[in-house]
Amino acid sequence: DYKKNLNEKKINIDDDYIKFIRLAEYYIEKNKNGIVAMITNNSFINGITHRQMRKHLLETFDDIYILDLHGNSKKKEKAPDGKKDENVFNIRQGVSINIFVRKEEEKKGLSLVHHAEIFGKRSYKFDTLDNSMLQDIKWQELNYSEPYYFFVPKDFSLLDEYNKHFLITDLFKIYSAGIKTKIDNIAIDFDKLELGKRVENIIINKYSLKEIIQKFDLNQKTTWEYDNVLKTEYDTQYLTVYDYRPFDQRYIYYNKYFLSRSRSKVMDNFFNKKNIGVETSRIGNYIFVSKNISDEHFISDNSFKFPLYIFANDGLKVPNLNQEIINKIENIVGEVTPENILDYIYAVLHSPDYREKYKEFLKIDFPRVPYPKNKETFSALVQLGTELRLLHLMESPKLNQLITTYPVEGSNKVEQISYQNLKVFINKEQYFGNVSETAWNFYIGGYQPAQKWLKDRKGRILDNSELEHCQKIIVALTETDRLMKEIDKILKLKQA
Repeated sequence: DYKKNLNEKKINIDDDYIKFIRLAEYYIEKNKNGIVAMITNNSFINGITHRQMRKHLLETFDDIYILDLHGNSKKKEKAPDGKKDENVFNIRQGVSINIFVRKEEEKKGLSLVHHAEIFGKRSYKFDTLDNSMLQDIKWQELNYSEPYYFFVPKDFSLLDEYNKHFLITDLFKIYSAGIKTKIDNIAIDFDKLELGKRVENIIINKYSLKEIIQKFDLNQKTTWEYDNVLKTEYDTQYLTVYDYRPFDQRYIYYNKYFLSRSRSKVMDNFFNKKNIGVETSRIGNYIFVSKNISDEHFISDNSFKFPLYIFANDGLKVPNLNQEIINKIENIVGEVTPENILDYIYAVLHSPDYREKYKEFLKIDFPRVPYPKNKETFSALVQLGTELRLLHLMESPKLNQLITTYPVEGSNKVEQISYQNLKVFINKEQYFGNVSETAWNFYIGGYQPAQKWLKDRKGRILDNSELEHCQKIIVALTETDRLMKEIDKILKLKQA
């Protein structure tokens, strides 16, 4: 039972390529020897939820050869020298050549794992493969370890040091993944009025699910729990602001019977309430903040939300923080507020040096944060974390000091987006000027916010508030880049 063994709420091991590997492995187990060779999706070589799969392969085979061809455009993979890395196929998912060898009838111990990789352009990868024999490849024998058994090289030499930091899931007592609607183009909209009309129409007319799939062009395999919707009545109070992506607020119909996964235990603490939430993931070195209910893909494919406060039915709020960890921090720096703790965490996890130093661990689980060294550096980091938080919540006065231009009058319709010579064109004539490459290409989680915000509005006519909002995003990203460098300076002082 994979779910029991992995202790995971969501298991992503149902891809067809995994089924084929398992089928081939079954015949090798049955015959006691043989070779399996496949070129497949490479997610299994270092995916967290694939760890039991890797362990089982180690138990079955004597030698495992993994030639990682990379080419994952979803992860924006590049070669070690910073140059372009291309897939050997016309797909976005990276691939690997996998050879599994069983030599002995009686298996003794776990398999040896031999790893090699090729980066670069497709033509280079083809030439390298065409001109190489198995024995010509410079294989690296991996020193894997439990519980993950990674089929890629990992440096865990800092594990003891990293484990002394507090885990964010230990600090925040209540948290959950973001909202899953299964019907984004029904339950979410840029326009509150249009959203209300659509939802009211569905609830009043009580269409069949088949009619809704056709009417709203949903996937034919949609598994929306529509029977629950038929039991509800339309109510405008559920129309509310939705943090859809970084810097991108929309509207949602927040009714637990209308949404597939409302995550109400956490999200109710943001519905018509003043609160702050930390947004992060268990696989990734990124963090963001939000003040409204938010999407499961807010900053990544699997975003989790950690409320700073929990509200009781009478409206009273209490910090959603582990007092034992707070006590340890206060023993070092003196009395703190919940906001101080959030801003300290926010600063540390925006440190490029910290992300680089602990990158292998930040790919495996929710982030850990070091206890502050002293009051002085804690206060300095809190101050920078506060600045970042206000920028990302679009509440900082600095956002009113626009650094870009929008000089050409026209339709304001987002048609073809392009970037050249510090200009972001939204159509043939109109553009935002003085947009730095840093801001335009800046990543937060799995997204480039400046680019994604515009791409998601392709075909829309931007009003004045939207034009201004887009320019404020550029300010926020520019300031974020500056503050991240300031945070590194303080952390280096702390370590000196």
